[in-house]
Amino acid sequence: MNKTLLFLLLVAVVVWTSPAFAGSIFVSGHDADFHANVGGNAVGAQNIINKALDYTRDGNTAPILLLKSNTSNIALGDHVDSEVGLTNSGYSAGNTSGMHYVKVDAATFATTTLSNYSAIFVPSDHGGTLTGDDLKALNARSADLISYLNGGGGLVAFAEDGFRQPALIGPQPSNFGFLPFLAVSAPLSEFENGNTLTPFGVSLGLTNSDINGNYSHNIFTATGGMNVVDVDAGGEILSLAWRGTISVHGVPEPATMLLLCLGLVGVAGLRRKFSS
Repeated sequence: MNKTLLFLLLVAVVVWTSPAFAGSIFVSGHDADFHANVGGNAVGAQNIINKALDYTRDGNTAPILLLKSNTSNIALGDHVDSEVGLTNSGYSAGNTSGMHYVKVDAATFATTTLSNYSAIFVPSDHGGTLTGDDLKALNARSADLISYLNGGGGLVAFAEDGFRQPALIGPQPSNFGFLPFLAVSAPLSEFENGNTLTPFGVSLGLTNSDINGNYSHNIFTATGGMNVVDVDAGGEILSLAWRGTISVHGVPEPATMLLLCLGLVGVAGLRRKFSS
């Protein structure tokens, strides 16, 4: 085989398979931060939190960044303090490596150096403490978040369906607007019965018992190129995860990378033809 062609094929394979210097995302319609705190299948919810953070931290032991301005959501009913769900899952406040997190409010988040943290933990808004102000702060730093992820950071975000303070008055920030290609989530509250993991979800260390027995509050109507973690009884997507590079348009899907490989092969073929 022509050496140039072989080299380009090897480069394409490396680009396709290597997530070097890229981070990890886990987004979900589960409000595991609520159920890790309150009744139902608390153990399963705690496992979701732990496996999501294990995946997104990818061996990085720097503390986690928790965005939480206040607990005003609790006044809406059917909400609890997301921080307690995090501590019930084995994490504690502290700015040191290991199972620790640092909490910031929306105003502080605007100037926080994201690279100091292994992952960003975004609470749910239906069940947890994610307020409209918090989500505005996240959405305003969408470009920074994508750069942070592409630099090796991690992000975990739980259910968003718009049930949050400030109460539903006036324009609300877009759910998951900090990841523009995921602005296709749809509110749907349902009891978790008959949910199933995909093989990818199983690879994260989750079990079907973890994702059943509580409630979820949104589905995803498109993947943005990410991997499906689990689906509900109707086959609708509940959670997505990805490790690799991303852009405002989504993540590179296998088909895109295949076209890149074929393009490289074509370039090599033309070079060989015109140099002979």
